[in-house]
Amino acid sequence: MSKFHLMQSSTALFTALTLISGAAAPLAMQVSVQAQTRAATTFTDVASGYWANGYIQELANRNVLTGFPDGSFRPDEPVTRAQFAAMLRTAFNRNPVRNTVNFKDVPNDYWASAAIRDAYSKGFMSGYPENDFRPGEYIPRAQVLVALTSGLGYAPSSAVGTTLQSFSDANSIPDWARNSIAAATEKKIVVNYPNVQYLNPTRPATRSEVAAFIYQAMASAGDVAAVMSPYVVGQASTQIPIGTTIPTRYDQADRILLSMEEPNPVPVSLTINRNITSSTGKLLIPADSEVVGELRVEKNKGARFFAKTLITPEGNEMPISATSQLMTQTEEVRRGSNVLELLAGAALGAGAAAGVAAVTGDRAIATEEVLGGGAVGTLLATFLGRNRVTLITIDPDTDLDLTLDSPLALL
Repeated sequence: MSKFHLMQSSTALFTALTLISGAAAPLAMQVSVQAQTRAATTFTDVASGYWANGYIQELANRNVLTGFPDGSFRPDEPVTRAQFAAMLRTAFNRNPVRNTVNFKDVPNDYWASAAIRDAYSKGFMSGYPENDFRPGEYIPRAQVLVALTSGLGYAPSSAVGTTLQSFSDANSIPDWARNSIAAATEKKIVVNYPNVQYLNPTRPATRSEVAAFIYQAMASAGDVAAVMSPYVVGQASTQIPIGTTIPTRYDQADRILLSMEEPNPVPVSLTINRNITSSTGKLLIPADSEVVGELRVEKNKGARFFAKTLITPEGNEMPISATSQLMTQTEEVRRGSNVLELLAGAALGAGAAAGVAAVTGDRAIATEEVLGGGAVGTLLATFLGRNRVTLITIDPDTDLDLTLDSPLALL
């Protein structure tokens, strides 16, 4: 089963860690790594289980929205009308439907002046009386939905009053927005968190809410695949309840070794072992679906796998919040250990690879892949001079089954 082999000579597909004996001897290293997961934008304040994570990550990867220099996204910050116009300009490639206008409160050198003219000419946004746009005004949720349905040319096909019965606070929807919000509801654009029945139409929309609205609008237009979420109003979905166990396997190695001092999360993709079905036998998740996530070392405790994305064999993606048990089995590698026997059939985190090389002094330790392509060379100095290193040993056949931390919504 293993695709990992220890060897004494270099090949085109391995990571070579070379140690030269002697305190003053130079350290030489060559790295060739096969990437295991797709590049993705991540934000420090958007956890994998966050309700809008799927929307935010997808739009960030498409450059529709960006984060801040400190690596944050600030999902709960309100959005201004100018910021929303800038997002629309990147998200939707539509032809103009009317001539542009120059709003008196949007000078030509204003940072979003081009985006505002674009949003107006394409029918997404309009101004206020007296030729004002109010670019710095926070945009209410109802306004966001009206803008999206207007720009995409959507109109309700059913009785508006009947459609709006989906909302417990339908009486708070402004008259001017009722038709558009009914159309948005029919098109599955409306996303309400945490209670799907409450629209909160007059509250300023947050960055995460705008991300959800824009993405669902793009999905309604066929520009992207729909994100499955229990917070989409009117979306027919099945939920797999919290606490459900999902059996998985890891086909790339017989075992995984991580250092107790692994500095970064280690990206890993697992495969679901068998079909996940409902009590009535309905297929919910097909076997061989992929679970993309990462192994994180908890200092002085062990390691745990955190799932981020579920990808079906057909290519459908959905966010998933699930974790493995805490894996605490360890073994010590000491100076003089037989590296060939120790690492046979193993995949290594960057910290584990650096630790083994430094402690054993082996001149040519090679694996076809160091998980995640970590900067092994920068880690060697951490372990030099030690006589032993502790590794967490993970058995993919028994350790990596997942438990859902929140309900998993399926279309």
